[in-house]
Amino acid sequence: MTVTAGTTTTKADAVRLRGVSKRYPGGTLALDGVDLAVRPGEFVCLVGASGCGKSTLLNLVAGLDAATAGSIEVDGDRAAFMFQEPALFPWLKVGQNVEVPLKLRGVPRAERRERAAELLRTVRLKDVTDKRPHELSGGMRQRVALARTLAHDASVLLMDEPFAALDAMTRDALHDEIERIWLERNLTVLFVTHNVREAVRLGDRIILLASRPGRVIEEFHVDQPRPRRLEDPEVAALSGRVTERLKEEVRRHVS
Repeated sequence: MTVTAGTTTTKADAVRLRGVSKRYPGGTLALDGVDLAVRPGEFVCLVGASGCGKSTLLNLVAGLDAATAGSIEVDGDRAAFMFQEPALFPWLKVGQNVEVPLKLRGVPRAERRERAAELLRTVRLKDVTDKRPHELSGGMRQRVALARTLAHDASVLLMDEPFAALDAMTRDALHDEIERIWLERNLTVLFVTHNVREAVRLGDRIILLASRPGRVIEEFHVDQPRPRRLEDPEVAALSGRVTERLKEEVRRHVS
């Protein structure tokens, strides 16, 4: 998917940004010349201070907004977006919520129901098909939102702080779930988070963005084998390095 005009992406890249900038009406420059390549099957986490353009970048990759300059290309012509809030339709049952992307694509009703049931089994919620969203816990609602995102059948998954509002135990359980699904389905994930330790727990690479405007200033490769735990010494050590670099960037911006 070419979101803005540009040269042809390397076939080895699932997502490719070249010189991407975004300026909003009024003159605010949110992103400035971002270059980023994400390989198929890679889990890449974006971190940075508030206002550095992380969510803006995801919106551009998803095609929800247009870049001012540069090119964005997504392999497979479609990326699925999972937001921080589940945004489930309260008047629909859980299974019907998962069916929404399938219905929009014209999938027949019987096939939609079968596919929604399979996706709810994938996120380990096979027994909640006929419940309403308000009957579920916050973590369960996020699992439903993940199942609905997977219903798009996209190979690229964009996640904008999907676990930020959850308690620590629920978040840790969902880390295991998204890692399992990512591996089973060979997805490419671009994941925005404010939580550096979460980024180290999940990511193959961590991309650090500068503050206002957002630019890629450093990347960290996570070499620790999986599965990882938030409390692992290696996770804590790399988290400390990334956090110190982030603090340097914040100090530079406010000084």
